[in-house]
Amino acid sequence: MPWLDSYADGVPREFEAPPGSLTDLIGASVAEYPSHTALEFFGRETSYAALGSQIEHAAEGLRRLGVKAGDRVALILPNCPQHVVAFYAVLRLGGIVVEHNPLYTPRELRHQFEDHRARVAIAWDKTVPTLQDFPSDLALDQIVSVDMTHEFPWHMRMLLRLPIEKARTSRAELTAEVRGTTTWEQLLTGPAIPASVPGPSAEDVALIQYTSGTTGNPKGATLSHRNLVANAAQARAWVPSIPRGAASVHAVLPLFHAYGLTLCLTFAMSMGARLVLFPKPDPDLVLPVFKKRPPTFLPAVPPLYDRLRKAAEEKGVSLEGIEIAISGAMPLSKAVVEPWEALTGGYLVEGYGLSECSPVLMANPVAPNRRAGTVGLPLPGTEVRVVDPDEPTVDVEPGAPGELVVKGPQVFSGYWNKPEATAEVFTDGWFRTGDIVTVDDDGFVTITDRIKELVITGGFNVSPSEVEDMLRGYDGVADVAIVGIPDARDGEHVVAAIVPEPGATVDTDALRAWAKQQLAAYKVPRRVHLVDELPKSMIGKVLRRKVRDQLIELEKPAG
Repeated sequence: MPWLDSYADGVPREFEAPPGSLTDLIGASVAEYPSHTALEFFGRETSYAALGSQIEHAAEGLRRLGVKAGDRVALILPNCPQHVVAFYAVLRLGGIVVEHNPLYTPRELRHQFEDHRARVAIAWDKTVPTLQDFPSDLALDQIVSVDMTHEFPWHMRMLLRLPIEKARTSRAELTAEVRGTTTWEQLLTGPAIPASVPGPSAEDVALIQYTSGTTGNPKGATLSHRNLVANAAQARAWVPSIPRGAASVHAVLPLFHAYGLTLCLTFAMSMGARLVLFPKPDPDLVLPVFKKRPPTFLPAVPPLYDRLRKAAEEKGVSLEGIEIAISGAMPLSKAVVEPWEALTGGYLVEGYGLSECSPVLMANPVAPNRRAGTVGLPLPGTEVRVVDPDEPTVDVEPGAPGELVVKGPQVFSGYWNKPEATAEVFTDGWFRTGDIVTVDDDGFVTITDRIKELVITGGFNVSPSEVEDMLRGYDGVADVAIVGIPDARDGEHVVAAIVPEPGATVDTDALRAWAKQQLAAYKVPRRVHLVDELPKSMIGKVLRRKVRDQLIELEKPAG
């Protein structure tokens, strides 16, 4: 383990996962910091004592709706205080949280519900009609509707009620009138959950986190309380300079994403930190809060750091005082790091992980020896090997490229109801990441290639086969291949190569407009190229790497 000698001062070389569940984690912070601010939302603050009380009341409300230990409860919420409360309330009952992107299309949501079969959902009121339109075999027993504007400060709520066009437009973007649901306020009306109701154990499943995995359509990574508690503790160990009970963590990442969930919902709450919630990563929302109170810790993705820096320079807002920024989900370049660190006086370091690993596996030291271009060092308690992708029980020579396989308390046990898919990603107890890496003499890991064919755009994973299956349903499309084309800002762009049916005309703009009705915006191809044929193997499999190379060549500027 050469990486241990490269750890920053204060980071432990040995690690033991803390006992207990996520319910114990939030309970400890409520007990230790009752008067401290737990949540901030557009300036409105919620103390840890108030957060704990809301969790207890919401848990009892869910229990009275019939939720019991082991039940899946779907959360379809933007970043808002109700999201945090709902997450821990479900867990208090021993329930299993299933996180969803609230901007998913009906088709995408149905796909996930068909897999996890949750009977209860806590949903942003804007998404409720989609849930109510589910076919009868997916019909929910209970929907709890959330109007996030109820957590706005009173003056913002008053502005939204003004009889003017701007207020009406804003109100329509934020909330919608719904019927046939239990409202969030009704859920919290009533007593707190009795102490006699048992909570979860460390080994119980806490979360089903959907991921594109290494291949194919999205699968539900099953994460236990132990997995998530351990990863939060590993993150705390990595940044020993951040004081408990005094930090400010800004949630610009979506809480439904594995990265935002761990570094905001669990890491921040375990620190007794102030978690500042933003419903969307808009610099106009974020920078005024930076100006008032810079974050101690800011997790984000490279394009967002760049947008925030440029907007701050344009508006004359100082970023000084942002101590630690950690970037993940896509490569971080010097062009982003150097100007950010010059303006903040703090660190911006790259990390790496996967949803199956809760998600953080490694990060660069928050110290002068961090190494740009690498994803850093394995976190305490994490074991890594580099193996032959074709013979995953055989290690490659030191320094040679090979597939990264890992072990650790944060590594999941398998995919929800998919034993075959689970077996494919484990070899002798080691999880196969699907990433090709090298490890240098000091233990720093560099990703050099991917076995998996995912497209990573703006920090989100896109399964090519999911997009291809949908596009094949468009009139005039005979065949299609989806690939990722490198992009300086977003890491990669989703690009389609379409083979039209003989004699058919495919309007690429119309195809993209149709795709936007079927897929979340980040999955829709940025560009569509019409081609005569797709390169295929001897057995007829489309060779996406060759498609990618051809499209890169096609998109090169003339000359």
